[in-house]
Amino acid sequence: MTTSFAMGDRVRLKASPPYFKTAEPMPMLRPPDLIQVGAVGIVLDQRPSGYWSIKFDRGAFLVEAQYLEAVSPASSQSCEEE
Repeated sequence: MTTSFAMGDRVRLKASPPYFKTAEPMPMLRPPDLIQVGAVGIVLDQRPSGYWSIKFDRGAFLVEAQYLEAVSPASSQSCEEE
């Protein structure tokens, strides 16, 4: 199953990878606890080998699709009306 996102889509980190790779011309490896599971980011573009460039609050990182899930517009807003 191939996961497909479009530029500008909001995605959530559903599991933590063993490390994060920065989305810079000279990528650096960063520790896995830099971005918390559940963090929401914005898709910047798709990279080779199933990686996606995602902009999180702490920077832009290359993340494999298996660690991401799409965020529906309804779930990205907190609607706690009772």
